[in-house]
Amino acid sequence: MPDWKTLFGGAAPPLVGLDISSSGVRLVELADAGKEGLRVERCAVESLPRGAVADGNIENLDQVVDAVRRLLKKSGTRARHVALGMPPAAVITKKIVLPAGLSEEQLEVQVESEASQYIPFALDDVSLDFDVIGPVASSHDDIEVMLAAARREKIEDRVAVAEASGLKASVMDIESYAARAAVTRVAGQMPGAAPGQVIALFQLGASTTHVSILIDGVTVWESEKPFGGNSLTQDIVRAYGLAFEEAEARKKAWSLQAAGPQGTDLPANYAADVLQPFLESAALEVTRAIQFFFTSTPYTKIDRIFLAGGCAMLPGLPEIVAGRTRIASTVISPFQGMALAPTVRDQQLRTDGPAYLVACGLALRRFD
Repeated sequence: MPDWKTLFGGAAPPLVGLDISSSGVRLVELADAGKEGLRVERCAVESLPRGAVADGNIENLDQVVDAVRRLLKKSGTRARHVALGMPPAAVITKKIVLPAGLSEEQLEVQVESEASQYIPFALDDVSLDFDVIGPVASSHDDIEVMLAAARREKIEDRVAVAEASGLKASVMDIESYAARAAVTRVAGQMPGAAPGQVIALFQLGASTTHVSILIDGVTVWESEKPFGGNSLTQDIVRAYGLAFEEAEARKKAWSLQAAGPQGTDLPANYAADVLQPFLESAALEVTRAIQFFFTSTPYTKIDRIFLAGGCAMLPGLPEIVAGRTRIASTVISPFQGMALAPTVRDQQLRTDGPAYLVACGLALRRFD
């Protein structure tokens, strides 16, 4: 029976990051390029039928496995070890304080005892892991430990996808942790980067937006909002009488300007009558999240906003968000500063990069 022992641990290379979301499956493989830092070896995406994954749950295993198999073939990777992510809402995390000097076995017993206080279901139904963070600042006799737990069935679903696709699940991470790793690497390369900066990361997915506030790579606040790109697709469906899948395809083509904003993918009034109201709604959701962060924490400033996910690539979104929040806003690509293998197209990373944040963060686990 699969466990979660590699949640915080390293994994032997080669390793690929596999992000399973409601819109599709994404794969990233990274390699050590020596003095050049990291190199993107493989990068590919495969769409999923609507409903195959919903609210982070795998609803149709066969459809997801078929998509992953196509993805592996498309990417050309030979790696068979994979890092997978769990949705943050499916994982319970808690920092606990335990006496210092305990053996590994004693720690496990103590962690299980503490976990029973925070987990609302039987421990037999749970995959549990922990990581020692370090000494407690105010007490050298105690250590701080991060506890993580998820329903075993949720983990087994993702492991089953990997195994049915010919892969071995070597690492099970939390998607928000993976995104944080990718963002922290990029943020350190930004002009003006300095210790103590407060960064707000908005991952705008198909149906949800995950918000993380980071300081020096540490998450100080998280939230999730039921808002995403499917809302825009539904607006297109209502405005032009298209099927959902056709509306989604035309939305993406327009954003990439495959036919140009005045082309035949969508009518000429799309930008003003459909897209602009959605961008305003997205900016309003960002503003509300930031205001809630300020009112529910001691913090009073955010230095930079990073936008990621499929919606982040919508033309004009960073400008509208920056204008409404008065905070510098940037679409983030996790591949910034990386070399590219000959098989990876630079154009693909420029247009799709923000959607690979989680997959890239998972792939970074190869170098833990």
